[in-house]
Amino acid sequence: MSECCGGQNGKETGEDKKSYPRKFTCPENEQQYIEVEKKTILLHIKSPWGNPLQEDKYYFCDDADCDVVYFGIEGSVINKSQLRTVVGKKEKDENALVCYCFGVSKVLAAQNTEIKTYITQQTKEKNCACEVRNPSGRCCLKDFPK
Repeated sequence: MSECCGGQNGKETGEDKKSYPRKFTCPENEQQYIEVEKKTILLHIKSPWGNPLQEDKYYFCDDADCDVVYFGIEGSVINKSQLRTVVGKKEKDENALVCYCFGVSKVLAAQNTEIKTYITQQTKEKNCACEVRNPSGRCCLKDFPK
């Protein structure tokens, strides 16, 4: 797995890449959110071949009250209904996932604190794929119940 959970996820490489802000404003709720890689979006969007990404940079909105999941710097929007993955951070259902690599729901994580310890260890050993499996493109550990 690449630089999951603390690496260089989200950083562009190459000589002729454009420079984009790390955060950008969601067009629906007007809050700022962090960037997400196109690869992550492609793995969660329904029929990516029929819904090509139009822009160079996208961002992930994690507001549960906002229907927007991904939005582009030039104004394109991808809503929850356009994804094949249920985004746990945007759902209030206790059975929604917090960890996509190991299939852990909010309720399961709250009931069993050993799960977070296990996932933390797997993350240290680079046995996770949060950068693509998690719709946010980020490590799930911060999403666990407190």
